[in-house]
Amino acid sequence: MRKLEKKYANELVVVGVHSAKFPNEKDSGNLHNAVRRYQLEHPVINDSKFQVWQQYSCRAWPTLMFIDPQGNVIGKHEGEMSFDQFDDLISQMVAEFEKDGTLNRKPFPTTFRKPENTQLSFPGKVLSDGSSDRLFIADTNHNRIVVTSLDGDLRQIFGSGQEALIDGPANASAFNHPQGMTLDGEVLYVADTENHAIRKVNLVSGTVETVAGTGKQGHNRNKRGPAISSDLCSPYDLIHYNGTVYIAMAGIHQLWSLDAKEGLIGPFAGDGGEAITDGPLGSAQLAQPCGITTDGVRLYFADSETSSIRCADIDPTGNVRTIVGLDLFVFGDADGSDHNVRLQHPIGITYYDSDLYVTDTYNHKIKRVSPIARSSFTVLGSGASGNMDGLASQAQFSEPSGISWANGKMYIADTNNHVIRVADIGSGEVSTLKISGL
Repeated sequence: MRKLEKKYANELVVVGVHSAKFPNEKDSGNLHNAVRRYQLEHPVINDSKFQVWQQYSCRAWPTLMFIDPQGNVIGKHEGEMSFDQFDDLISQMVAEFEKDGTLNRKPFPTTFRKPENTQLSFPGKVLSDGSSDRLFIADTNHNRIVVTSLDGDLRQIFGSGQEALIDGPANASAFNHPQGMTLDGEVLYVADTENHAIRKVNLVSGTVETVAGTGKQGHNRNKRGPAISSDLCSPYDLIHYNGTVYIAMAGIHQLWSLDAKEGLIGPFAGDGGEAITDGPLGSAQLAQPCGITTDGVRLYFADSETSSIRCADIDPTGNVRTIVGLDLFVFGDADGSDHNVRLQHPIGITYYDSDLYVTDTYNHKIKRVSPIARSSFTVLGSGASGNMDGLASQAQFSEPSGISWANGKMYIADTNNHVIRVADIGSGEVSTLKISGL
């Protein structure tokens, strides 16, 4: 959509209608943060009561309505469309309405304001490495990877800040809204989400290289092939294990695997359908997996759209199973076990000491999930959206999205607050990481 708005700046007007599924998304303050996070410059209506949705007889997210310069609805499309499909259609419309004299090229008024300048901008994921005293931060809206010590002293920056797909030295390279990261020795793999690519950062030489993805968004859910020529779809998080990088491919509701040595990539779990269906890896169904971790036997993932935590056997003959979570439209905020558990769009997940720690993103909490007991309990956060340090139960977060452990401390990407929070499990205190030199 952003590419179309730039190409047809004098012909196309986009109006977003936000008909929210989750309660957290209906709040105008949270919607405002989302508009800023996704850098939308067009107006967005908060259709919290589904009035516009009903007037246009919508049935699916997204629904695209095409309206001519005189205000008549001339087309409707349910589901995603590629840039090329959009481009072809809009170019035909522009030619037609220009020919009949109805096209108005006057600039559309806007109230867009650039976001305030902060050290970090909507950091999406964080990765801590206790053995080498390093913290890797996906500074998502600054399009860069920031490396600090665990105490916040700046060490390296990868990415010029430009929104692009450029390999090369650290300060000349470029990302496009990077998210998840995973380490293999001195190699950092990065899910470069809006470039639809996997990047490899050499922490010794300070260079960035693309190892998977062409930069184009792909929707092929079944093909395995050479990584560098494959089209990926919104890779959101990564975990490296035994020579393989496993990818939460959020855009097509699958887990993928990248053979780092052979350079081959393809689906690992999920058939591409959006649902919460357990079973053999190839026929199971997922729903926008956005976080992934492992215990060396299973992959655990945050299946965001079903508000669930699920697992997939690393053994390729294995299965997908649901730990907690019920359905696409069953969500909330309830601790407990089995079918009593309710989460709301969890995004981050990490494995530590036999348990899973999850950013219950839309509930503004951190929860501990037991894969064995199939239980979930709040460990951090009052549940109110805010920015407050202090005792575990009193601390406030705003849509935390990334989480990692090191040396008895939990590092949390507190996305809407533009900071990294640190929770000392021994004392139960939550503090904000001070980054020096950035």
